[in-house]
Amino acid sequence: MGVAIWDRFEWIEECYEFMLAYAAQGLNSDSGNESGRQLRTFLQRAVKALEGLSESCETALREQDGQQGDRSAAFLAVLDRDARDSLAAMELVLAQPAITSQLIDNLNASMHLRALLTDVFLLGEVLRTQRMPAGQTAIALGAADTSPQT
Repeated sequence: MGVAIWDRFEWIEECYEFMLAYAAQGLNSDSGNESGRQLRTFLQRAVKALEGLSESCETALREQDGQQGDRSAAFLAVLDRDARDSLAAMELVLAQPAITSQLIDNLNASMHLRALLTDVFLLGEVLRTQRMPAGQTAIALGAADTSPQT
């Protein structure tokens, strides 16, 4: 079996968080420093997480709620497009002989990567709420409700 969905989500999020820190360092190259070695490792893991992400999400949705996968087809198509676009950008960066902080800052700002992160956060929340029994879901949703009560 492939990479578990929660591992995929974690690898994508960790990579983004590390890239934020890397971008702030003002480095002219990734070679010859620990941050650069770590950056390539995080990017490679994120690439692995993106490969087949939408299929993995579809499987996870079907495993938790057999009907959810059918209702999620349109969103899974969006996820697939965002994952493919982000994958292309990450592979372009990895192909560079030197990865600067500025290059990573530009990757971080990419609307493709930001859309992907939002997709991942949304699906993660959908999957988490599906795992909760109905009563706990209502309690969790009520606790998260910050709207004024009338």
